[in-house]
Amino acid sequence: MSMKAETNEQARPHAIQIRNLRIDPPLLLAPMAGLSHSALRRIMVGFGGVGLLSTEMLSARRLPTENPRISPYLIRTEGEGPLSYQLLTSTDNEIGRAIDKLHACEADAVDLNMGCPSPAVGRFGAGSMLMEQPDVARRIVAEARRRTALPLSAKIRLGSEADSEKLKKFCAMLEDEGADMITVHARFTHEPFARNPRWAYIAEIKDCMHIPVIANGGIFSAEDAEKCLRVSGADGLMLGRGAVIKPWIFAEIAKTVFGSDITERAVFLPDVYAAFVEALISDYRPIYRLGRLKEFTHYFARNYKFGHSLATRVQSSGSMEEARERAGAFFANNGEESRPCVGIPG
Repeated sequence: MSMKAETNEQARPHAIQIRNLRIDPPLLLAPMAGLSHSALRRIMVGFGGVGLLSTEMLSARRLPTENPRISPYLIRTEGEGPLSYQLLTSTDNEIGRAIDKLHACEADAVDLNMGCPSPAVGRFGAGSMLMEQPDVARRIVAEARRRTALPLSAKIRLGSEADSEKLKKFCAMLEDEGADMITVHARFTHEPFARNPRWAYIAEIKDCMHIPVIANGGIFSAEDAEKCLRVSGADGLMLGRGAVIKPWIFAEIAKTVFGSDITERAVFLPDVYAAFVEALISDYRPIYRLGRLKEFTHYFARNYKFGHSLATRVQSSGSMEEARERAGAFFANNGEESRPCVGIPG
């Protein structure tokens, strides 16, 4: 697979318009299991800069029976929008009822998961396995397009191996069957997050597509965002783990890279953590709280030099009360790092 040179300056992309949805700035939250839920989304919304939010991946099979008032996957508060709902399925037979449910939930967009590399997901033919079964993927996209007028997107990886023609053919199929946008996680299926993303591969996809292409993978700073846009030529960026570590990163990138009118503010780390805890307690049943706090803390703790101590203390907690107490003790003992130390550059 050939690589594009990084020397050509790329004009910064503008707002993305797909059907009735305007994504401005072109910054999207990635669907992440156990993380892209209402509690985290509302923290990000508070800082600003997110053009399109996302749910976690939703099982198309189970979705129709979920109660949106209490389901941890479907809870949504006022202000969380626009919001894309991601469906995970291995067959077009489950699409119809799932999309009917998303219409009832007033989804702003629908995304199809064709990139999850989890072996558990792959065993039943979903996620990245769909890239190895293009005829099945084609039927899923076609049925989804037939069932909804909402903006329809798909999230993929680079495939199982370096095969430029196969990858571009798959992306062209998605467009031909009615996808309005695709997001490309710039790693192969077998590659871990520790592997540097292959942003240049996205440029080859972008060259042959007529719909917006979003780059995903390895964006942890405004500098990363600038480089990814330059190398990939993408129409926008999707952030995952970097946005969990720093929920304010959308605001930073929106202001510094896209020139968005974002109000400058300091970030006091314990306050961000406390707001997340309160969001969990206010809207989630007790059974769903602690696991989500542990998942969030695993990433958020990286803001601290000795963050592994915070993560370990919360991970070993047996209750929300114990976790809050241990986190509070950590913050009290790391006061210097907890000062209003992270600002959105002016």
